[in-house]
Amino acid sequence: MSAELLDRALDAQFDLDFDEAGTFKKRTVKDRDYWYYKPSERGRDEPMREKYVGPADDPEIASRVARFRQIKDDYQARRKIVATLVREARLFRPEQRVGDAVEALWKAGLFRVRACLVGTIAYQTYGTVLGYRMADTAMQTGDIDIAQFHSVSVAVDDSIPPVLDVLKSVDDKFRPVPQLGDEHGAAKFQASGGLRVEFLTPNRGSDDYLGKPAKLPALGGATAEPLRFLDFLIHQPIRTVMLHKGGVPILVPDPARYAVHKLIVSARRRQENGKDLKDLRQAQNLALALSETGRLEDLRDAYDEAISRGPQWREAIAKSLDRLNMLGVNAFDALKPAKK
Repeated sequence: MSAELLDRALDAQFDLDFDEAGTFKKRTVKDRDYWYYKPSERGRDEPMREKYVGPADDPEIASRVARFRQIKDDYQARRKIVATLVREARLFRPEQRVGDAVEALWKAGLFRVRACLVGTIAYQTYGTVLGYRMADTAMQTGDIDIAQFHSVSVAVDDSIPPVLDVLKSVDDKFRPVPQLGDEHGAAKFQASGGLRVEFLTPNRGSDDYLGKPAKLPALGGATAEPLRFLDFLIHQPIRTVMLHKGGVPILVPDPARYAVHKLIVSARRRQENGKDLKDLRQAQNLALALSETGRLEDLRDAYDEAISRGPQWREAIAKSLDRLNMLGVNAFDALKPAKK
């Protein structure tokens, strides 16, 4: 069902003026029929005004309405699949505000220019990737982390619309978060209630670049925070679907890479705020899921690649594996060859 939903969501053609959740209505004014569009009020506190479309006897408008009906029929079918996956399979559905923000970025073309969701939001989608009910997905987060290679951002020779405009279309409280060295634009945007969007990019150069946002031309005027080890995480991302509305097709890291990457970042965090343990839990949960779904070789490949990267990588991974052993829950032990 997840695979079918992803295929249908990718095939869907969305009209940016008329969201598929709404409806067209015909209204007679002075003996002539006109089409009006009524936006969906689902999840909104205030009623939405109808939008004028045009005369009902205009063939171009009539064709547009007919196409919309086909899209809407498929959209309703996709909503039913989403509801089934959430209700029966108990897979993760994001908060409304998080789903709306990711959907708006998708419609703006974020994943078309090969940006990738990372962090807990990505982790929570792995149930649909693996066909497995992941542990620790219930934690709600308002952080939406998005990563893109600088080389990709330049090579696509394209850009999404101004990212702040895209985010404001979801919540007009979105504002850039000022930080040092962001003369080229903001890398973080925040709205009310703690909803936050941050852009990241791999740093494979000197640590002098840390804390200095890099300009990525495909991100609609946003910059991105350079981070170590991120190139490993977002290499060859995979497509999946976020279970929001009729399904939102997204790009996320390969789950095996995500698991190994979490071993690395956990070891490099301060052990004071609990984020290091959260990283370890996600790594452990994914290692277990990959093992139980017959994808242990994917995990082994990611692990072998990481430890071949150098002593800093090996030291961080070993430190996290030692902590998992101390906790008595090291699913990565399955990577060790069986004793003869």
